[in-house]
Amino acid sequence: MYLTELIFHTEKTVNDMEAFYGILIPFLGTSLGAACVFFMKKSLSDAVQRSLTGFAAGVMMAASVWSLILPAIEQTEAEGRLPPFLPAAAGIVLGALTLFLLDELVRRRGEGEVHSDFLLLSAITLHNIPEGMAVGVVYAGYLSGSAQITAAGALALSLGIAIQNFPEGAIISLPLRAEGMGKARAFWGGVLSGIVEPIGAVLTILAAQLVIPALPYFLSFAAGAMLYVVVEELIPEMSQGRHSNLGTVFFALGFSVMMVLDVALG
Repeated sequence: MYLTELIFHTEKTVNDMEAFYGILIPFLGTSLGAACVFFMKKSLSDAVQRSLTGFAAGVMMAASVWSLILPAIEQTEAEGRLPPFLPAAAGIVLGALTLFLLDELVRRRGEGEVHSDFLLLSAITLHNIPEGMAVGVVYAGYLSGSAQITAAGALALSLGIAIQNFPEGAIISLPLRAEGMGKARAFWGGVLSGIVEPIGAVLTILAAQLVIPALPYFLSFAAGAMLYVVVEELIPEMSQGRHSNLGTVFFALGFSVMMVLDVALG
């Protein structure tokens, strides 16, 4: 009996540590991107920015499908109480609507004499919220053992979001530096834009642990919020100007990278 309890406790500790490191990985991606301010003298060119934005959009789109929506459908199907598509569809719509309302709030507060860098920081911080939720709810499903989520699948999502967070950190810190801000302050500006992700992940894990049966709704809610960000923010940005074709190509690349990560590790 003691040996069984010891093994169970050890396994739970290992799982908890995996979740802890997993929710920090996306934040590390943002921080590494922000650190570009120490090595690059100029802001990103339009071509590079379009490419990175397209790549990030592709990663988020694939993560929404393979890491969030499909596990939500699979769990509902396994439970057999509701049509498999129902919680996923409801969560997606609710997640997109919530981000729409938050987006409108930020836009209205931005009217008047507000610095453009503040608006950029607010926009990226806002769209980091669903990414933190996505990581949190996936690890909540993994820790509960009741969802169709493996440790490798959760890690794939964390790595994918970290990859697409790298350019976001640079997109924040480099313009701040170009405006005359010191390198250290510009770096911390980029870092702080990503701090909402681990916070959101932890809060989501705590909430999801209390309502495990609602995990399909949590998963699809995070997916809907991420899809809103992709369609509303990232796709229009990557499609502007002369290098929109680069954005499209890198969108496909980012989508493929995240799909391969999820399928190979999941």
